[in-house]
Amino acid sequence: MAAHILAIDQGTSATKCILVDAAGRMVAKATAPLSEYLPLPGWVEQDAEEIWQSVLQAVQACMAQVSGVPGVQVAGVGISTQRESALVWQRSDGRAVTPLLSWQDQRTVSLRDRLNTDVVEKMVRERSGLPLDPMFSALKLAWLLDEFDPQREQARSGNWCAGTVDAYLLGRLGADFVTEVGNASRTQLLNVHTGDWDADLLALFGIPRQLLPRVHASRGAFATADKLHPALEGVPVLSVMADSHSALFAHGGFEPGQVKATLGTGSSVMALAPSGAAHHPGMCLTIAWDAGQGPVQALEGNIRAAGATLRWLADLFEMPLDDAVELASRSDSNGVCLVPGFNGLGAPWWDTQAVGLVSGLTLSAGKSALLAAGLESIAHQVADVIDAMDQSVPGMRKLYLDGGPSRNPRLLDMLAGYIARPVVQCADPELSALGVAHLAGLQAGMWDWAGLKALARAQNDVQSTLAPAEVVASRHNWSHAVARARLRG
Repeated sequence: MAAHILAIDQGTSATKCILVDAAGRMVAKATAPLSEYLPLPGWVEQDAEEIWQSVLQAVQACMAQVSGVPGVQVAGVGISTQRESALVWQRSDGRAVTPLLSWQDQRTVSLRDRLNTDVVEKMVRERSGLPLDPMFSALKLAWLLDEFDPQREQARSGNWCAGTVDAYLLGRLGADFVTEVGNASRTQLLNVHTGDWDADLLALFGIPRQLLPRVHASRGAFATADKLHPALEGVPVLSVMADSHSALFAHGGFEPGQVKATLGTGSSVMALAPSGAAHHPGMCLTIAWDAGQGPVQALEGNIRAAGATLRWLADLFEMPLDDAVELASRSDSNGVCLVPGFNGLGAPWWDTQAVGLVSGLTLSAGKSALLAAGLESIAHQVADVIDAMDQSVPGMRKLYLDGGPSRNPRLLDMLAGYIARPVVQCADPELSALGVAHLAGLQAGMWDWAGLKALARAQNDVQSTLAPAEVVASRHNWSHAVARARLRG
């Protein structure tokens, strides 16, 4: 019997499941789509039960592809999840008592503003490594408790649990109440230097310690996968990672200077942090993983809207998304800039007051120019983060890319030009699932570290064809548009 790893990637727009063989090859794949709910401007929610059902659907569809295939044995399961999104659920049966507030949700801006002073911002930054921002889980959990348990009676009773998607899914599988350390580092409640919950941060946000899970390393025996599929009875869940962290792991980004950008609904630009080095204030300090040697820190820049911008434009023009992207790829923006500040701007600005803005319109500008500007906005935002990353992580020679938009040749050409170095397109389409599969395989003994590093990775270097003058003009135009989007008054 040949050992395989089943990996689940629970994301914002879909849950994906892949089966990986001992050579690191993906031999089966399935996807279950997910909905987002927008009850008010700036509010973004998901349904926890729908997420759980999507996991079951993706696993069952993936396993069906190898049903009856001789020699397939699942040795372990890995789970990667969307980050920062938060909810509260019942300890007794794992049922959610609140909606899941998405990482995109901005309803807590006013709460952030009430808490925000220079002293508070400094303390939060030093302890959590993150700016005080509605993106992270702490403000979301504070809002949920204020709405559903204002006196914190249930929170202190032990009847309720709170956390991120990884802890919720592990609970549904029957695991102890635990969360993986990389996911925990995105809550803004964890001390990124000690790897444990910080009493001062808990007090600041009004989160009782009893409500939170125990922090666990990224590998180990978390639970069994019995509830996912009959063929997985007794199969252990061996690894859990945050999705962006898992993608870095899949790229083989085990050393500082290896920088990757995951392009999805938003974007995450991440690299392991050089020991003791100062970093640009627009970058976050986070925990990438704990693969058995203790927590490993990383630097990251988070972009709120990447693929989301293209989906918004497709909806606006009532076009299928694929058609909108195809038209954007063969069109010229002709000086039009689209700054996708739908919910403010993330790294390196961290400006919740920034607004969405279109500039450079003329009477000749139409649908194709706006679509092209939307595609360009992804490359410009990643380039802004790379400018900050260059001040924090020396020696970056190329940028590794993954995620759906990274398969767009026009986007790769622009991005390589804007950052003045090659970009590396990864032909493996499911990096967030693949990374956690690699870590589970490491735990299962399918690979050692040397074998893991030696796994074949389908990567293609892309050089830009843009003329230097074109790059300078485009970046100049973009920087002026961002400045306008951030104007006050």
